[in-house]
Amino acid sequence: MFIDSVELTLSSGKGGAGAATFRREKYVTNGGPDGGDGGRGGDVFFKVDRNSHTLSSFRGLRRLCAKNGENGLGSKKHGKKGEDLEIAVPPGTQIIDAESGKVLFDLVDEDQKVLFLEGGLGGLGNWHFRSSTNQQPRYAQKGLEGKSVHVRLELKLIADVGLVGFPNVGKSTLISVVSNARPEIANYEFTTLTPKLGVVHVDDFNSFVMADIPGILEGASDGRGLGLEFLKHIERTKFLLFMLDITNQRGLEEQFKTLKFELDKFSKKMTNKRFAVAITKTDAFNEEEANDKIISFFNSLHIKKNGDLRYALSDSLPNYLQDEGKKEDVRFIFPVSSATNFNIKALIFTLNDVLKEAKDEKTHSN
Repeated sequence: MFIDSVELTLSSGKGGAGAATFRREKYVTNGGPDGGDGGRGGDVFFKVDRNSHTLSSFRGLRRLCAKNGENGLGSKKHGKKGEDLEIAVPPGTQIIDAESGKVLFDLVDEDQKVLFLEGGLGGLGNWHFRSSTNQQPRYAQKGLEGKSVHVRLELKLIADVGLVGFPNVGKSTLISVVSNARPEIANYEFTTLTPKLGVVHVDDFNSFVMADIPGILEGASDGRGLGLEFLKHIERTKFLLFMLDITNQRGLEEQFKTLKFELDKFSKKMTNKRFAVAITKTDAFNEEEANDKIISFFNSLHIKKNGDLRYALSDSLPNYLQDEGKKEDVRFIFPVSSATNFNIKALIFTLNDVLKEAKDEKTHSN
């Protein structure tokens, strides 16, 4: 079961109490104080676990606590430190204060480990309180209480490419064809109810992660459908692939503009995110009909063709298009068919090239 948000109360351990004891040995008269210190309470850590992809392990949990420190003992023996609590979370998990809504930690790096709550200090034993005027102190400190915080864990999946489209446009079919993901596929809307991740192997040396989220409806940014709940998962993607269904009752232009509007309204991060377009289910029409629909779509967006034509449906359709009249960075537009594998390999290789280009730009900028 996919779970991407949970609320928990986390507590560090209480420090152990110091001991109020005195040295008592057969041949030692008037033994002085020898109470040891209490052990420190256990700390709470978060650690990123790359082998987990959901927060389902926290399902049904309400409180997690580190162990308390043990009490001090005689002969100046310190109590044992409480066992730490290490919480493993998937990459992309945010730790949010449930009361204020403040993001405390944003855990995205592989094997990242952060200290969240420190355990309470152990109390001092009576050995520390001896003096010339008080040679038999009969008190010791109590251990300090641990800290408790009510938090919300929110998972935002980390992927290289995020698939965006209306329900039943072929997102699940595409990710099942190009990756190791095996989502449910059926000819009705909202087959995909939870996000899916798939690893796309380009060749022996290159691969990238693709994310499929439930279909977006008009009004998703206002809470309609499943979109609002899962739109956050594509905030972290490096690149977006808009999937437009050529057989949909909505025209290609309407699909594209509605999706762009909903994404931009949901988050400003989406506005300048790089993207491309895949026009799906082109096998449903003959080449001439498909060409007419796609050319009409190009014309509606005032797109200027620019680049290599070899992956197009015909020589009249470019595979790389740049929109001069808009700020949006449209990297390419591919007509594809997952059913016949038309342009699928070309799509994979081009996505990989775009991702490598973005990685190189980031490296140079740093």
